[in-house]
Amino acid sequence: MSDAQDILVPDIGDFDNVDVIEVLVAPGDKVEVESPLITLESDKATMDVPSPVAGTVTEVRIAVGDQVSQGRLVAKVEAATPASEATAPIEEAPKSTADSAPRPEPSVPEKPDPAPLVAPSPPPSLPPAIESDDGSLPHASPAVRRFARELGADLSKISGTGTHGRILKDDVTAFIKSALSQGTTGTQGAFGLPAVPDVDFSRWGPVETQPLSRIKRISGRHLQRAWLNVPHVTHHDEADITELEAFRKTLKNEKVYAEVRITLLGFVIRALASAMKAFPIINASLAPDGENLIFKRYFHVGVAVDTENGLVVPVLRNVDTKGILELAGELGELSARAREGKLKPQEMQGGCISISSLGGIGGTSFTPIVNSPEVAILGVTRAQMKPRWDGNAFAPRLMLPLDLSYDHRVVDGAEAARVSAFIVSALEDSRRLLL
Repeated sequence: MSDAQDILVPDIGDFDNVDVIEVLVAPGDKVEVESPLITLESDKATMDVPSPVAGTVTEVRIAVGDQVSQGRLVAKVEAATPASEATAPIEEAPKSTADSAPRPEPSVPEKPDPAPLVAPSPPPSLPPAIESDDGSLPHASPAVRRFARELGADLSKISGTGTHGRILKDDVTAFIKSALSQGTTGTQGAFGLPAVPDVDFSRWGPVETQPLSRIKRISGRHLQRAWLNVPHVTHHDEADITELEAFRKTLKNEKVYAEVRITLLGFVIRALASAMKAFPIINASLAPDGENLIFKRYFHVGVAVDTENGLVVPVLRNVDTKGILELAGELGELSARAREGKLKPQEMQGGCISISSLGGIGGTSFTPIVNSPEVAILGVTRAQMKPRWDGNAFAPRLMLPLDLSYDHRVVDGAEAARVSAFIVSALEDSRRLLL
């Protein structure tokens, strides 16, 4: 066996102080290359930090609830030496780059984060932080404070299990679960809503309990916060894509485009990019104070991708500068890596608006949930042949259902209708995509 190697937090994009939500290994565990060691959670995504080497974990230097940035020591792994090298003289063994890299002194334990001196002021839309009797704030990070405010949890009533009594997200979650379990039908739970009763389904037949995937657990909390905090309205429309679909099929038959899978979604993304320029309101976000709008001068679109573990939303950047072929190629590549679980953290960050497409599955309409802090999301379902009046008679036309959900605090109904009509016009006359 070789010397233990330091495993550091890699490049995680523009984020600092990202929460550690799971520690997946313990001293003595065997790991392979790319085995996840810890799970981090940012505002937009959850990501694993993998081991770059195979071997045995000798130390874990991070705990659940810690906040980490690039370069933080995660663990030490004693790399396994291949059998062919086991009998080689020590002086002839190649020196790894990890051994030559500077590392923290192992004999100096990391100090716990100091208690915050002043808590950040919450936005007016959230309740103020609750102080204890002596005037001091509960010992918790800003992210945990915000998490508790969003769930309506009183931090002064929660006992922290972290270092020096620090309150972790798990402590807040456990408090909420306890409050819900103690509630009865007709009484209000921790969310200010009637508590969901605990039902023993096994009374009526066999049952099986399976844990939610990590992605579904994280995205579920995000979607619940978005649904409770964003006043959702969905505008339904449909576009006649008969000519567009005929044009797309002709491209499929040309050899020059054979290497790129051109789907309808590429045209929808391009139409949405044009709408974002024409209607800046859907490319904005509500400021935390609730009094201002932040208009973005870049045009990034997130596309929900269905994977075995749940939905992930990779982001296509600068869609306003790309043509249909480039968008189709990039979308295909990102979707493939999303299903393989190989997306990089920065590839799921920075979206301005999202698209959720069910076209390959079916349906006639649905209500997609706004991916807050975005203010709108476009839903797409399967196109269907329908009779449409052309002025003289009914003719069969291929109609594409579109569902635009929006944050009614930012987008008015009339504005949403104009945005939807603009997208419909762009899809019905593809020449508009050139403008």
